[in-house]
Amino acid sequence: MSEKKVALVTGGSGGIGSAICKSLASKGYQVVINYNSNKEKALQTLNSLESNNHTIFKASILHYEDLKNMASFVKENYGRLDVLVNNSGITKPVPHHNLEALNDELIDSIMQVNFRGTFACIRAFEPLLRKGKNSIVVNISSIAARTGIGSNVAYCASKAAVDSMTRSLGRVLAPDIRVVSLSPGWVNGDYAKKSPKEYMDEQINKTPLNRIAEAEDIGKALIAIVENFTFSTGCIFPVDGGRPLT
Repeated sequence: MSEKKVALVTGGSGGIGSAICKSLASKGYQVVINYNSNKEKALQTLNSLESNNHTIFKASILHYEDLKNMASFVKENYGRLDVLVNNSGITKPVPHHNLEALNDELIDSIMQVNFRGTFACIRAFEPLLRKGKNSIVVNISSIAARTGIGSNVAYCASKAAVDSMTRSLGRVLAPDIRVVSLSPGWVNGDYAKKSPKEYMDEQINKTPLNRIAEAEDIGKALIAIVENFTFSTGCIFPVDGGRPLT
């Protein structure tokens, strides 16, 4: 069994995911970077991490056999899992008033990835997490779960479902496993960069801290939660610059 703590990040090759991986590696964690399709980006993230003994693993969070195989890989190669970060998620911009545009197929895909996939990851890794001491699951949620304002109605609902699951599992998996949500506002990633500048300027002006988050802000917040909030479970940690205050 590895003496160093081990963390697994789903969607670890994306903007927020890679920042989380870098933050964990900088604190001495051995990091397993999960990816589904973009191996090149996963390898780029892997090569950017401090220290060694990190790895990548291809698995779809929609296929439970993939997740069980990934759990077996972590058990065989590391012998433990201390931190599970459920970062994988999808969305698509659909105006909230355009009910016809939010079709059944899009609703199902968002709920399957953002909620069902997150739950399936926890289910697959529960036995390994229970073997650790003070293990933690961090679900990457969104301010949209609270405000009902986001890329589309289904996305907001999916993140509200994640937060509700966080509360439920925070209760039933205690005391062995802590479960929390990390809830960002706007993050300066691919989605924000594709949005019109005028719209993003408006979001910045409506944020009391007068900027949107960088991916590194999310990584630093995650480390604080994992290492310092050791008596917290079933709760939602906002990292939103005070956006709901306006």
